[in-house]
Amino acid sequence: MKTDPAILDKYAHLLVNYCVSLQPGERLFVNSTTLAEPLLDAIYREALKVGGHCEFTLATRGQAEALREYGSPEQAAYVPTLQERAMNEFEAYIYVSAPFNLREPEPAAELKAARRAAFKPMHDTYFARTADRRLKRTMCIFPTPALAAEAGMTEEEYADFVFRACKLDQPDPRAAWLAVRQRQQRVVDHLNSCTEFRYVNDRSDIRFTTKGRTWINSDGQTNMPSGEVYTSPEEDSVNGHIFFDYPAIRNGEEVRGVTLEVEHGEIQSWRAESGQRVLDETFEIPGTRRFGEAAIGTNYDIDRFSKQILFDEKIGGTVHMAVGQSYAQAGGKNESSVHWDMIANMRDGGRVYADGEVVYADGRFVDRLWQ
Repeated sequence: MKTDPAILDKYAHLLVNYCVSLQPGERLFVNSTTLAEPLLDAIYREALKVGGHCEFTLATRGQAEALREYGSPEQAAYVPTLQERAMNEFEAYIYVSAPFNLREPEPAAELKAARRAAFKPMHDTYFARTADRRLKRTMCIFPTPALAAEAGMTEEEYADFVFRACKLDQPDPRAAWLAVRQRQQRVVDHLNSCTEFRYVNDRSDIRFTTKGRTWINSDGQTNMPSGEVYTSPEEDSVNGHIFFDYPAIRNGEEVRGVTLEVEHGEIQSWRAESGQRVLDETFEIPGTRRFGEAAIGTNYDIDRFSKQILFDEKIGGTVHMAVGQSYAQAGGKNESSVHWDMIANMRDGGRVYADGEVVYADGRFVDRLWQ
């Protein structure tokens, strides 16, 4: 996939100077695949320009297949040295998703279990250090043929979709994201003055409270693109039912028409129109039967579903909730190896109530909050 070098330079400048705000002497760890080489070259140049240090870990085509065919549980449990050190010590981290194949078969269950257990300490460190910005991180996408095919777009359409969502089509993307920050700050300031919330549409009615929790302004620094406001609800406060009409993707498998019934914070029953097995297996994993996130998407430049949660959870006119791991920076306490976002459409009659007042209707915040 050929991409305009000028766009990639703008992308790299945004990632290094805005998303992780790299400073002289700071260390930046970048994790991606060899498909993203044009963007990675631009990131390296930007890191040098600001006086930082940049190191890479790059996956190659065929690694996942080789591990499935030849790997042992001991090998699956090996934690890469540079990645472990970076999560513990570095100041900045950029994950560039650039997959070769989105339809890789799953590794054997024993390999998955060994890897999950071995990576847990690093996983916990990552969440702790990103919570207080000791590790400044961002996640982004480099357009690849596999991603375009998954989204049902041509490669050129998909690249345009990605770059527009990141505001790279604008003269000054950083200024555009600063404007998003300002607008969303009015929203989170109001939400943080409230403690009781309710999401309602024609198939959902779910409530939660946020005492001691914080709504966060996701303004493009921790994800690119962004455009959402989110929190971690009090773990035992969620009650009601919610239907997710967008497909939920987990480990490359699609689950459609998910309905969850919740009492006192615990998911009591679950059903899917398709993909029930994936739900059943997920809810066997510790921590997954409680919610780690409640959020509202605000990026109206993301105008279609792409099967990539980094984009889909931000779709303007939707809400999402995630089962599993909470956000420590929001005050969340639920722990899990899973954080799985599920999305509900709110454009046709949806309402969000805060302390009994409508603050969001038909896919948009009310005018006094969204100006």
